[in-house]
Amino acid sequence: MTKRITIDPITRLEGHGKIEIFLNEAGNVANTYFQIPELRGFEVFCLGRPAEEMPRLTNRICGVCPEAHHMAASKALDMLFHVDPPPAAKKLRELFYSAFYVTDHTTHFYALGGPDFVVGPDAPPGQRNILGVVSVVGAEAGLKVINTRKKNHEVIKIIGGRAVHPVSGLPGGMSKAINEEERQFIEQVARENVEFGLWSLDVFSDIVLKNTDYVDLIVGDIYTQRTYYMGLVDANNRVNFYDGMIRVVDPDGKEFAKYAPKDYCDHIDEHVEPYSYLKYPYLKKVGWKGFVDGKDSGMYACTPLSRLNAADGMATPHAQEAYEKFYATLGGKPVHHTLATHWARLVELLYAAERMLELATDPEITSPDVRAIPTEIPTVGIGTVEAPRGTLTHHYETDANGILTKVNLIVGTTNNNAPITLSIKKAAKALIQGGEVNNGILNKIEMAFRSYDPCFSCATHSLPGQMPLEVIIRDAAGNIYQRHAQYVD
Repeated sequence: MTKRITIDPITRLEGHGKIEIFLNEAGNVANTYFQIPELRGFEVFCLGRPAEEMPRLTNRICGVCPEAHHMAASKALDMLFHVDPPPAAKKLRELFYSAFYVTDHTTHFYALGGPDFVVGPDAPPGQRNILGVVSVVGAEAGLKVINTRKKNHEVIKIIGGRAVHPVSGLPGGMSKAINEEERQFIEQVARENVEFGLWSLDVFSDIVLKNTDYVDLIVGDIYTQRTYYMGLVDANNRVNFYDGMIRVVDPDGKEFAKYAPKDYCDHIDEHVEPYSYLKYPYLKKVGWKGFVDGKDSGMYACTPLSRLNAADGMATPHAQEAYEKFYATLGGKPVHHTLATHWARLVELLYAAERMLELATDPEITSPDVRAIPTEIPTVGIGTVEAPRGTLTHHYETDANGILTKVNLIVGTTNNNAPITLSIKKAAKALIQGGEVNNGILNKIEMAFRSYDPCFSCATHSLPGQMPLEVIIRDAAGNIYQRHAQYVD
């Protein structure tokens, strides 16, 4: 008889999800289902609103990465209103975004993904958290993490107007410039960020890379799959978070596509499964082949690892050194080991810190010229940035009055939904044998999705099917008085 194992809720992520595992009579995995039961609906309830509200409205999708939605929305409005922000505004936006990247990657490595390595994948659940990490790396290291997040959120507040849910992005630029005193503070934070990024890579080297058990886990077949990889690149095919062309490489590392964000519809389509509210994007020119990897499958990933695979390098010196060490250690490009995403995330953290320092010392960064006022009738706007979790695209269309008639949001976690599903299935099949299941095994199955740093609040927007709902009213004795249901068997 088939046995069912449910991991509900899955842990150390943003949002809600569950994993259903079905065993055959021999106790081995017959199938797995990765389900997202929550629905946000932003694509629908944004309709009918003025387009200029989108940078403030969509950053409410998520409290973890509001900055990403704020920037994607602001860039979409630039195109929608046919206006090009002044150079200082673009630099200020990227400075803001670099500070955000440092905070976000710090959070995931030390609080969400890191416990699996720093504390250990088989440690008791009560120890696999930020406190467990501090107990291993020490209280002083814990304070470094807290202070890094604190100071960068101060930078976000200075440029964005608020420490959470920023408000400064506008069509054509930013609502305010920064002064010299603020610039000096931001420069100092950026210098500290570079030191923190280098230190974090040393922590990873000492705790993870010098532990042969961890290295074997990273490079083993359990967490390895060959997919296409996507990421934004600059004119030199170097990683860029704020702007550039979208580049896709195949499982052999060869360039498959390179296109402007506005042309995403020519390259990406979305598949739907009835058991999840999260869609499955895939490469149109390859096609949807189900949850399988390889060159014949249109499945692609866009994570920190994917961005490194899709690029030819990093645009700052220390990050480039770390990039080269990453590939030299793991056998060259591309790397298909999903758990290596945690290492790639630290390479990106260092790049964000260095890029932040470059921008904070740019003579133009304090220019008061940070907005070009729109004068044309709005039409269609598409804005793309690299969110920490992957390529994020906002697509808006309006009437002549700027009222939204179409909204489409493809976020990093949505892009990664298919590879996450495949990763979970592969890990479960490898780890569960003969019906033997324990807490450590279940956590290792969760590790398959955790390296993607998923944000399911960001990822579920439109309604692919119906919303199941059941309301049961009971009397004082607990007996069912009334039952109302829709789309429930």
